[in-house]
Amino acid sequence: MQNIVFYRSPLGMMLLAADEVGLTGAWFEGQKYFAGTLTEGAREERSPVTDEAVRWLDLYFSGAVPDFLPPLHLTGSAFRREVWALLCAVPYGETVTYGGLAARLRAKNGGRPVSARAVGGAVAHNPVSVIVPCHRVTGAGGRLTGYAGGLERKRQLLRREQGQKINYSSSLVAGSSSVV
Repeated sequence: MQNIVFYRSPLGMMLLAADEVGLTGAWFEGQKYFAGTLTEGAREERSPVTDEAVRWLDLYFSGAVPDFLPPLHLTGSAFRREVWALLCAVPYGETVTYGGLAARLRAKNGGRPVSARAVGGAVAHNPVSVIVPCHRVTGAGGRLTGYAGGLERKRQLLRREQGQKINYSSSLVAGSSSVV
C-alpha cells in the first residue's frame, strides 16, 4: 500500500509517494510521467518515509545541503536502477553529461557498450525528482537539455546548487508546514 502527501515547494506543488520500504515517487505537478509509479488504492496519509522526504526537501529548499537520503524504493529495470544509483552519486552543485554517465556504466560493466541515449531514457523516467538528482544531468558540452519537470525548474535547481541566489516565492515560510 502506498501513502501520498502533497508538498508545496518553491518550484510548485509536488506529490510524494511511499510504501513500507521507501519513497517510490516525487513528482512536480504536471511533469512528464507524473505519478508513473503510483499504485491504485494509494491513500493520502503521512508515513515515516514521507516525513523523511519532507524533511529532506525542507532542508534542500531552505538552502541547506541534506546530509541524508530518505529511504528509497525505486522500481524499474536493472538498467534504470543502475542509472538512478549513478545519479545519487553526482555531487551537490556539480553536473554530469549523459555521455559521462554512459562511460561510467561502461567502465562499471566491463566495457560493455552503453549509449548516452539509453541513459537519457532512464534519467527521464526517474520517479523521484530532486532527491534522485536527475536535474544534474546535462547534454554534451554542458548544454541544458531535457527535464521531466521542465527546463525552467531544472535551471533553477542547478542555479540554487551552484550558489546563485534565486528569488523563490515565499511558499516556504519559517515555521509553516510545507505538507498540504
